[in-house]
Amino acid sequence: MRLIEALNWRYATKKYNDTRVSEENIEQIVQAINLSASSTGLQPYRLYIIENETLRAQLGEDSFNNQIINSSHLLVFAAFNDVTNKHIDDYMQRVASERKIPLDTLNEFKAGLANFFLNNTSEENTQWAIKQAYIGLGTALIAAAELKIDATPMEGFDPKKFDKLLGLKEKGLTTAVIMSIGYRDEEKDSIINLKKVRLPLAEFVTKID
Repeated sequence: MRLIEALNWRYATKKYNDTRVSEENIEQIVQAINLSASSTGLQPYRLYIIENETLRAQLGEDSFNNQIINSSHLLVFAAFNDVTNKHIDDYMQRVASERKIPLDTLNEFKAGLANFFLNNTSEENTQWAIKQAYIGLGTALIAAAELKIDATPMEGFDPKKFDKLLGLKEKGLTTAVIMSIGYRDEEKDSIINLKKVRLPLAEFVTKID
């Protein structure tokens, strides 16, 4: 299976070379993320793609993750700070438009979403949205591996700095997780040839008949 081969090939790249990822490949990764699984289909996060070196240097300042700066692109997954009536209304409009159905046929679906999200605290909705962003991150890692593009998922960053520099707070968003992409530096990445270590399937999986 080609996918398993790609996943065996990938690792969290530590050092990147200067080769840029093409716009065509960026677009394919973006499309994969957009098609990622999303609870209720709401997609409660947004994706920022940062190539600008000056901005990436600012974002990566004082971080131990040099990949923020020394990669081709940086992907930022920004989650909703809350789920509002507007988010739900906009989603209903999109569903009705894409599926070419009357808006009022979605009333029960809309009521169910409103009953769940609007009775949650903002913090509960934020945490839910962040978990959804991580699903998108997983899809991005797999898509990049399929394209033989290296990637590094990262949490070691200052989310407040990211939120400020990207103007996320004003948009009702907060930085959830980030991922660099590019191509491995085969001479400088010290872990490039290390064998991938994972649990044996017999230990990892429990089958219940």
